Amino acid sequence: MSTIERVDYMARAYVLSNGELHVGINLNGFVHDFYYPYVGLENHAAGLGLRHKIGVWVDGIFSWLDDGNWNFEFNYPYDALVGHTKATNSRIGIILEFDDAVDNSISVFMRNIHVINQLGEKRDIRLFMHQAFAIGDSRSNTDTAQYLPGTSAILHYRGRRAFIVAGRVNGLPFDQHSIGLFGIEDHQGTWKDAEDGELSGGNVEHGRVDSVIRFKFDLAPHDSGRVNYWIAAGSSMREALYVQKQIDLQGGMDERIHSTTAWWHKWLEPARIESEKLPLEYRQSFVDSVMIIKSQIDIRGAIMASTDTSLLNYSRDAYTYCWPRDGGFVIWPLIRLGYQDEALRFFAFCKKTMHPDGYLMHKYRADGAIGSSWHPYIHDDVVGQPIQEDETALVVFIFNEFYKKFPSKQLLNDYYQSMILPMANFMMNYIDQRTGLPRPSYDLWEEDFITTTYTTAVVRAALNSAAEIAESIGDNDNAVLWKTSCDDITQASKNTLFNKERQYFYHGINVKGKDILKSERIDSSALFGAYIFGLFDSDSPEIKASIQTIKDIFISYPEQPGIPRYENDNYRREHAEISGNWWYICSLWYAQYLIALGDEKSAQNIINWTINTSSSTHLIGEQYDPLTGKSVAPAPLTWSHAEFVSTLLDIIGKD
Repeated sequence: MSTIERVDYMARAYVLSNGELHVGINLNGFVHDFYYPYVGLENHAAGLGLRHKIGVWVDGIFSWLDDGNWNFEFNYPYDALVGHTKATNSRIGIILEFDDAVDNSISVFMRNIHVINQLGEKRDIRLFMHQAFAIGDSRSNTDTAQYLPGTSAILHYRGRRAFIVAGRVNGLPFDQHSIGLFGIEDHQGTWKDAEDGELSGGNVEHGRVDSVIRFKFDLAPHDSGRVNYWIAAGSSMREALYVQKQIDLQGGMDERIHSTTAWWHKWLEPARIESEKLPLEYRQSFVDSVMIIKSQIDIRGAIMASTDTSLLNYSRDAYTYCWPRDGGFVIWPLIRLGYQDEALRFFAFCKKTMHPDGYLMHKYRADGAIGSSWHPYIHDDVVGQPIQEDETALVVFIFNEFYKKFPSKQLLNDYYQSMILPMANFMMNYIDQRTGLPRPSYDLWEEDFITTTYTTAVVRAALNSAAEIAESIGDNDNAVLWKTSCDDITQASKNTLFNKERQYFYHGINVKGKDILKSERIDSSALFGAYIFGLFDSDSPEIKASIQTIKDIFISYPEQPGIPRYENDNYRREHAEISGNWWYICSLWYAQYLIALGDEKSAQNIINWTINTSSSTHLIGEQYDPLTGKSVAPAPLTWSHAEFVSTLLDIIGKD
């Protein structure tokens, strides 16, 4: 597929972030998501009418970048979280090239815009930049926008959030501006004021407000010029003005983009070094995935499942939450690469948000508050916590992996008593005495209240990890208790969890009175949970039989390597003739198994498919529709990127 075809179905062209300010650019080059001061929490540009439009007036013709007359190319060309957009309009003979970044040290979004005159005649160019916010992610009409003549800027503010919009062309600020209303009182939007090439100059408005600024300059035949544009963010007008002032210091905006690029080069160095061990065709996708993972992490430790808000178009909520499970899987490849800070911040976030009884809830906002949920405390006639136990278990397991790689007495002092001990005790006591397995909780896919094979595997591995940590700190009593519980689960699993008739692991079981009900559906997580976390040996008859069942049911042809979550998965499925959309996570789990088996060729088939169905900026979605050949948003999905990186690390043989 061409570059344009590959990105046509992706929700975001690219994302930019410094862990505090996070910006998503859509397929028209517009700001589509604008999070501040938490990654994934307050999205000040989420909703219709909030896209930051860009338009060009030339030779009496006006064109917005979303009017269908522009062709786009997107990439990350600098080995840094600096996005590049090339927008070409042959009708008016103009090319716009954007280099976009969020500064690594201050919260400012920057766009270096290269305007190219394709024609052999002098042109009067007028570039219009539009801004619209719902500050605080609120739909109430209380925002304010003002022109600041002393600083030649536009201020948008509400409460403890302030955004200052400014720019330069040939060393001079924008020459016209307009401030008005949109979406209320019959106002379509102030951006309409730009379409005659002139702005009316409104200086202040309150309510649902937007603004437009104009940069006017002449271009000689086949000449080009540059416009610097930025939005500085702060928790007050004073703070935003301070950030704004930094742009004019130390070489201006161009120097800040260069220094941000250099920061990313340094941060990505461990990934770049490891990438040199990979086949050439995998290296850039590997590095970009590590970089995209970093973009989804708030500086206070929360790891967002995805900052893409496109789900709001057809669902009640987006993926802008930290699921501790997702966070654990995401932080794992970073630990393998040698990154420490992100893992430590994540563990601190988990310790802060942990329930006093030792478990983690369904999901959390970036500020640590409990996220929205559809899990009740009453499940038929059973009262129990509305949790997914694997989330607590995975945090303990990953913590031990981190400790083994970076052993530290201080680390155990900081986390053993306060987090590992209560989590391990909760898991040890959360056992069904009849089955010997963990009591029911919601499954990996957040749908069924059941004791799953997958969750059993993670809990068993976590108790074993907790025992190892206890031994390290000299708590031998708890080490014995947790190891015994681990061994008991192992034995109960061998007696209960394999379905001999279907030659596959049960999705899970539920105790109902005197009966033990078993879910026989073929679920990818049952097999790969049992394999990845060592519930069954990799060469056991159960693992081998389950792999064959997966191949028989889900894989029709070698060139179609994707795997759905489970049989007849309806989530975002549009075609009844398929068992479910293919999930990148599940498919990459299979690739990891193939690598361990020594079948690297088949694993590479899955890796190649992942790369070929990602965007030109290597954003990987959640699912793939095998009939339409399109990736399904949200994109990026952080966990998908993590499994992709983990799979390539397995090829390298990186522990």
